[in-house]
Amino acid sequence: MKSKLCTITLLAVTIGGLALAQDAPPRPTVDADGTVSGPAMSVPVSNFLSDEAKAQLATQLQNAAALSLPAALGIDAIRARTDEMTKPKLDAWLKIHPAGIESSVIDGVRVDTVIPKSGIDPKNAKRVLINAHSGGFMMGAKYGGQIEAVPLAGRGRIKVIAVDYRMAPEHTFPAASEDMEKVYRHVLKTTKPENIGIYGCSAGGTLVAQSMVWFKKQGLPLPGAIGIMCSGAMPTFWFGGDSNQVSGLFNAQPVNFGKRPANAPRDYFAGVDTHDPLVTPGSFLDALATFPATLIVTGTRDIAMSNALITHARLLQAGVAAELFVTEGLGHGQFYAFPGTPENTLAYDIIWRFFDRRLGR
Repeated sequence: MKSKLCTITLLAVTIGGLALAQDAPPRPTVDADGTVSGPAMSVPVSNFLSDEAKAQLATQLQNAAALSLPAALGIDAIRARTDEMTKPKLDAWLKIHPAGIESSVIDGVRVDTVIPKSGIDPKNAKRVLINAHSGGFMMGAKYGGQIEAVPLAGRGRIKVIAVDYRMAPEHTFPAASEDMEKVYRHVLKTTKPENIGIYGCSAGGTLVAQSMVWFKKQGLPLPGAIGIMCSGAMPTFWFGGDSNQVSGLFNAQPVNFGKRPANAPRDYFAGVDTHDPLVTPGSFLDALATFPATLIVTGTRDIAMSNALITHARLLQAGVAAELFVTEGLGHGQFYAFPGTPENTLAYDIIWRFFDRRLGR
């Protein structure tokens, strides 16, 4: 009797499974090269996000089309629109971490020095952080550096110098590396290299990686620690890999999100052979092996996540003390884009603790 009951139960489960399979949506198709194609799908925000982050992310996604910057606008209009979008978030961070911001010029390079209103922590009196802002090597001057500098200056109670390096279309590689060198040389006059940290997001993260090889070529000692955020050191720069393929859907952008428009302004790397450690250090283990302790920051919706993950793996392969922090449910540069959320607070806490552990006194 027991055997018959088991047989009936197994048959019911099997039939039920077949019914479920018949009622299920059509399966994606797979090409010979492994490309998977499927029907349209819905992607909810991560259930691991705080309510505050969910609300800000939903608003940003709903306004994704309005936030896009067509190349046809021209570089001046794109930069103005970028400033317009960045300033309110900077103001929000300044309410959380009040700071003084002083603009100056170092050897021809414009910088913004951020000092927290709470004062410099005595343990950081001989330490300095240098920021390279995001913006695709075309935009992000001034406010782009400030918004990345203010939260970290406030969290660590440390001086941060945001560098407004030269960008395209007016300039091409290695202009930005040269500008980072000028500022770094200036800081070295008063600060030991092991007490200096350098970090940046997106193009700025790529520039930080490039600067390590550039500094080495110029015979300069390397800083105590660096942060490569929402970016990587591989030839695809902040694109490429699986994350590049799926980020359009995650971020309510076209499927070709990340591809350079034909009418875009002149690229920073125009005419440059990218197979060069000064440009793509991630391709050269011997170049990476000289890097100081490095923190990689990315997010599960970041178009640059694949590049960041590969860069982290390559750094470990080269024997570098590399750490990885991945923010769940957040996209490109969003570790600082939602001021006041638990996610952004945590990100800057982790970033600061990394520098605090790795820098000298």
